[in-house]
Amino acid sequence: MTSMFDQDLPPNSANFAAMSPLTFIERTAQVYPNRLAVVHGLGAQTLRQTWSQTYDRCRQLASALTQAGVGKNDTVAVMLPNTPPMVEAHFGVPMAGAVLNALNTRLDPETVAFMLDHGEAKVVIVDPEFSATLNKALALRQSQRPLLVIDVLDPLYTGPSERIGVIDYEAFLAQGDPQFAWALPENEWDAIALNYTSGTTGNPKGVVYHHRGATTNAISNILEWDMPKHAAYLWTLPMFHCNGWCFPWTLAARAGVNVCLRRVDAQSIFDMMREHQVTHYCGAPIVHGLLVNAPAAMKVGLPAGVKAMVAGAAPPASMIEGMEQMGFDLTHVYGLTEVYGPATVCAKHEDWQQLPIGERARLNARQGVRYHLEREVAVLDPETMQAVPHDGETMGEIMFKGNIAMKGYLKNPKATEEAFAGGWFHSGDLAVQYPDGYIKIKDRSKDIIISGGENISSIEVEDVLYRHPDVLAAAVVAKPDARWGETPCAFVELKVGAQTTADDIVAHCKLHLAGFKVPRAVVFGELPKTSTGKIQKFELRKQAGSAVAIDV
Repeated sequence: MTSMFDQDLPPNSANFAAMSPLTFIERTAQVYPNRLAVVHGLGAQTLRQTWSQTYDRCRQLASALTQAGVGKNDTVAVMLPNTPPMVEAHFGVPMAGAVLNALNTRLDPETVAFMLDHGEAKVVIVDPEFSATLNKALALRQSQRPLLVIDVLDPLYTGPSERIGVIDYEAFLAQGDPQFAWALPENEWDAIALNYTSGTTGNPKGVVYHHRGATTNAISNILEWDMPKHAAYLWTLPMFHCNGWCFPWTLAARAGVNVCLRRVDAQSIFDMMREHQVTHYCGAPIVHGLLVNAPAAMKVGLPAGVKAMVAGAAPPASMIEGMEQMGFDLTHVYGLTEVYGPATVCAKHEDWQQLPIGERARLNARQGVRYHLEREVAVLDPETMQAVPHDGETMGEIMFKGNIAMKGYLKNPKATEEAFAGGWFHSGDLAVQYPDGYIKIKDRSKDIIISGGENISSIEVEDVLYRHPDVLAAAVVAKPDARWGETPCAFVELKVGAQTTADDIVAHCKLHLAGFKVPRAVVFGELPKTSTGKIQKFELRKQAGSAVAIDV
């Protein structure tokens, strides 16, 4: 029976519009047309664009793409660093009704070729730094589908390059109409982006984002950070990684400044922070560690109160202390590609600030609670799909439910069905939940080390390793053992100049861990990392001779 609250009250164009982050740039260009939107470079070479100019360029891109035959649900791939065209692609591509596929710039040609074919790209926009890789990928494609290649000519890039496209980006934009009448998606469930996972076993999976999810996560970013209007955000996080955790859209909503950065190094980051008065930035632990461990002379004159966001491994006490010494405020978040980047936050409480640094580090190391606009995050028993006790001890799997979850995996119904089994997105991360509701990861399901029948959390051992003052980065994997089946093997990257030995590391672990959890082997050296700073454990498993030397 129809309710009286539904009778003769259907949604219509006056009271319902599809949610899309494209509305953010439209509003900001109207309200703050002359506010700075994009800066690229230092000193006299700096390129500056207002929000009005950026909005016009995004519409030109959409118009030019439409004229080139790109339409709804067509894929436009980009292989770009954090430069102005990458910002523009996050709006111009979906304004044309198309789907943005931001390619990881550090991938090999074979993987890029697979992504171009699997995602059925019609256009690819490439920076000269990556033209050689893309050119090889084009030669490896299996598809005979025509592919329009567009070169970006960045005046700040001075390295080797070759033009492989039929037209350059500025000439392509010039063909478009800056007053292009773009339209909202017919359905907020329409795809806005395609992001491939970084799996190394078989082909990567294509994660499809929708306009509703992009909008809700972009707004959640504002809420979690209390991000003010006109914030100046430094792009240390690659925009190809979960669409920069949705921050291109967040900044448009806040009329903020996209401070572009081609390459991550401490000197460049500090210089950009000083010149452009940066207020916010994001990154993996390795990026924050790079800044903390930089020479003191580099840090002179930094703006006060910079807000930093870290995802991945929990920030150790040394990082939190180092950030505080620089005057930076660190927020810990957690998520996956399938949930648009971060979808939980370790929301800090004022009384934590009065605690000793070690206790603060313990509290801040937790993955926290759900983002504002995520419906639910819980630790469930994957067999029964029931919540584990909130005792900080019982392990289960982190699962998500709500708007901030992918549509699914492109052309992979089996993987999609498995990921959403039981009405939740299964993260694959094992965790506990505390009485206050905060979640803490204990390990990936494949990273648990079983030694003599006892389960060992590699993350627990890594947390201890990070407490050693000479350790810059650490990872623990299983090493085959004739007696115990497997034992922990620690891979350790030391700070510059450190003389710590394996015996020192083992002695340190014995102070904080049960005997069976202490690493039986310690390997020193630089740890293999992805382009986003994530340690590649599958490579370390190969070195350790683990029975399962894979990462999916």
